[in-house]
Amino acid sequence: MPAPPVRFVVGLTGGIGSGKSTVASLFVALGAALVDTDALAHALTSPGGDAMPALIEAFGMAAAGPDGALDRAWMRERAFSDPLERARLEAILHPMIRAAAERALDRTAAPYVLLAVPLLSASGGYRERMDRILVVDCSRERQIARVMRRSGLSRAQVMAIVAVQATREQRLAMADDVIDNDGEEFALAPQVEKLHQQYLRLAQSKRSAARPRSPDA
Repeated sequence: MPAPPVRFVVGLTGGIGSGKSTVASLFVALGAALVDTDALAHALTSPGGDAMPALIEAFGMAAAGPDGALDRAWMRERAFSDPLERARLEAILHPMIRAAAERALDRTAAPYVLLAVPLLSASGGYRERMDRILVVDCSRERQIARVMRRSGLSRAQVMAIVAVQATREQRLAMADDVIDNDGEEFALAPQVEKLHQQYLRLAQSKRSAARPRSPDA
């Protein structure tokens, strides 16, 4: 049976509104693969999604909108106001997202993979798969302003979401690499290019180290 392919995995994280999606798209344009746990969560909670029967059983029919997808506004209000409800939601979704992420990681043939996990510091089970952790960083005020502008949520609603995420200091403490997104968007590309070259070298080194040695070596 052939050995599983060697994956070099970069964990991508950052607070809401930090610019993770923009940074991820720049890496993908350079040839990296992306496994986005947010996208996997949306697929699981879409109409007919694999998580919907368990969510409806746990929270009732109110958890689903008219189309059968998760009513995200209803669930957001419930989960962010009650830690027990949030824990129930996570107990259903997190194992399913993790399993989907593992399958996606196994399918990629790119030189390296970005594994985007917004709440990495609180999400067990992912970090042992990661060779590096990349944090997209910006100030709390910039986070809040970006989310309000794109989502239409009130400042109080956005602050409630920020409050249950890791602090900026906690994210930076676990980072191997940091992208500063506190300025203009054009400043991101040079930072991404530099890290892309670094990850290509590290991925090649990992593959070389895992390659079986010749008996005559």
